[in-house]
Order: sequence, then structure tokens, then C-alpha cells
Amino acid sequence: MSHKTAATVALTIGIDTGKNTLHLIGLDDKGAIVLREKVARGRITARLANVPRCLIGIEAGMATHYVARELSALGHDVKQVPPAYAKPFRQGHKNDFRDAHAIAEAVQRPSTRCGRY
Repeated sequence: MSHKTAATVALTIGIDTGKNTLHLIGLDDKGAIVLREKVARGRITARLANVPRCLIGIEAGMATHYVARELSALGHDVKQVPPAYAKPFRQGHKNDFRDAHAIAEAVQRPSTRCGRY
């Protein structure tokens, strides 16, 4: 399945933030990964502009407020997830894509306390 087609069925997207790049993992309604992509920070709005409205979890941090507001303006339900709340959902050794997957899992749980935009 291509990335552009896969993004149309993602119900939840987890975003791990970095200095220059963002790592995205999209999950469908069964929890299967349908999107796995690395995007430059300046291109995240353009990349998710044509994606249907979905729940987006983004790693909370100093530089994520701007990105969260931009994605919220596109109509997405954006929640900031503190890294400590996503940590229990990470499987295996730490890397950016696994962090994004853990954020996507954590944001789906009603008990996870998140900042909302």
C-alpha cells in the first residue's frame, strides 16, 4: 500500500518530534500500521493537509505548540502527549519510529492525560 493511499485510512497518527524532522506512524481502526514516514518540519502541514480528519498525538515539547496549532487549524483533533506517558507503550529499543508508534497508542487511551488543541 502506498503512503498516499495509506494515509487516507489512518484513524490515529503519532508524531515524534525532532530538531529538523518529524517521524509519523499512522494506525488504522485495528491498530495496524498504515503510514510510516519521515517528514521535514516545514512540510508537515502540507503532508497532512489532504488527510481526512483524524486523531493526532504529538510528542509534547518546546517546539510542538506551533505544529499542533497548524494541524488543529486543518481540522484534526490534536493532543500533546508527554514522553513519560508514551514510554509504557514503546516496544523494543528506542528509536524515533517506535516513539511515534507509542505516542499513537497512548493518545487512543482515554486515561492518558494530554494537552489538547
